[in-house]
Amino acid sequence: MQSAPIGLLITNLGTPDAPTAPALRRYLAEFLWDRRVVDLPRPLWWLILHGIILRTRPARSARLYEKIWTREGAPLLAISLRQARALAALLGRRRPELKVVLGMRYGQPAISTALCELRASGCRQIVVLPLYPQNSCSTTASTFDAVAAELASWRELPALRFISDYHLHPGYLEALVASIREAWRGRPPAARLLFSFHGTPARYRAEGDPYYQQCLDTASAVAARLGLEPGRWQVAFQSRFGREEWLQPYTDEVLGEMGQAGVASVEVVCPGFAADCLETLEEIAGENRSLFLKAGGREYHYIPALNDRSDHITALADRVEAELRGWGFP
Repeated sequence: MQSAPIGLLITNLGTPDAPTAPALRRYLAEFLWDRRVVDLPRPLWWLILHGIILRTRPARSARLYEKIWTREGAPLLAISLRQARALAALLGRRRPELKVVLGMRYGQPAISTALCELRASGCRQIVVLPLYPQNSCSTTASTFDAVAAELASWRELPALRFISDYHLHPGYLEALVASIREAWRGRPPAARLLFSFHGTPARYRAEGDPYYQQCLDTASAVAARLGLEPGRWQVAFQSRFGREEWLQPYTDEVLGEMGQAGVASVEVVCPGFAADCLETLEEIAGENRSLFLKAGGREYHYIPALNDRSDHITALADRVEAELRGWGFP
């Protein structure tokens, strides 16, 4: 008798359907209404969101998305689909009973749709892998909320294992190290290596969010494996939003200060992004490059996200298999 399949749901943030103002309005309305992302009182935030932000930001964001849009659509979605296929191929050789689906927290394909696909396939055990190496309430916990919201309507609940982070997983760290060393093969290492992570409001850290410390732990572990001295590398946080204080130092300010201080060359790597997206391709590889060069720097390199590199896929597969062993699978 064939055993029931096991489901693997991989998730990421999501993207708009198109690089247009209407598509961005729909996407941002869903994204920014999430209490995990913005936790202001709902009546006040509704007025700000619908009265100001959704009237002005969609057109500006659409222009940014136009710069990175590809024939396959948004890079984050295209890369996430490749990651899902690669994981399915690798894990399929190890565990043929595993079914892999992709669900995005915002936009399409939705987490709810992906979970229903697993249910229709007969999966009674599901592993959820959010592609956020570092655990944050605004990403990982929000993904859990979306999974729980869908399961709330199911008559029969599946057994569930939820991977909250993999920020110190050896395979993940070694993939990061390998990607950096590969960048060094074609040129000498830059004077500085900057680890840029997505920012969150500073008060989240004070309220117990483990994200900040996990970012520091990841960067420290990679720097140690590379043999970098303390003065050669630094951690910063990008993509702040609104007037509230966010985790510091800020990536754009650090790069500006480096250029003004005479740092000739810098490399930027973004270990918190499992796939390249607007925040890496437009903000880091584009906008921040210009900022550093205008401030006096001479050479700027962005080291791409791990994307669907084979060592990255292997690390993710190993992390999933560790969860399956928790269910007693060999």
